[in-house]
Amino acid sequence: MLRHSDIWRAIDRLAREHGLSASGLARRAGLDPTTFNKSKRTTREGKLRWPSTESISKVLSATGASLGEFVSYVGEGTGIYRNLPVIGFNQAAAGGYFDDSGHPIGESWDEISFPGLGDPHAYALEISDNGMEPVYRDGDTIIVSPQGHVRRGDRVVAKTRSGDVMAMRLARRSARKLELQSFSPLHDDRNLAVDEIDWIARIVWASQ
Repeated sequence: MLRHSDIWRAIDRLAREHGLSASGLARRAGLDPTTFNKSKRTTREGKLRWPSTESISKVLSATGASLGEFVSYVGEGTGIYRNLPVIGFNQAAAGGYFDDSGHPIGESWDEISFPGLGDPHAYALEISDNGMEPVYRDGDTIIVSPQGHVRRGDRVVAKTRSGDVMAMRLARRSARKLELQSFSPLHDDRNLAVDEIDWIARIVWASQ
């Protein structure tokens, strides 16, 4: 399982590899210099604070580092990769790709190499249009963890019993319904009854 300390360790190692402190890395990426300070990694109440996908995307762009380079620093930086199944996002709604738990099945998937995650059922979806801008764009790849714990505010992929597959932000979850927020102002939010959802899985990474 991807841990809070793993991601922050990767940021620190990326900074060192480029001769920077954590604050220097943030500054080079156009972020507030305190963005990656150790004091910002937990709240005053002791709650873990994760770096945003946007901030990580900016430091990769600023340093010229690849996603593979960054994630090789995750954990103890062993760089152990495994092949993840990958299909186009628009294909995901077709039958035969997932079981009832949202785990990838079948033999029609391609594969990409990615550092090992704790979830053996993790997979990748390729974004093939610009309908989720500005969060995800055509050509981005998202890594999805069916076993990841889904919390309010997480980016998720959900499949309805009618066959729709969508990537959205989980705005609220109750015993009876889910409120999903669209990434694009051009598309509506969705309020769905729990029994309308086939499965929901957390997006744990994006190559942007």
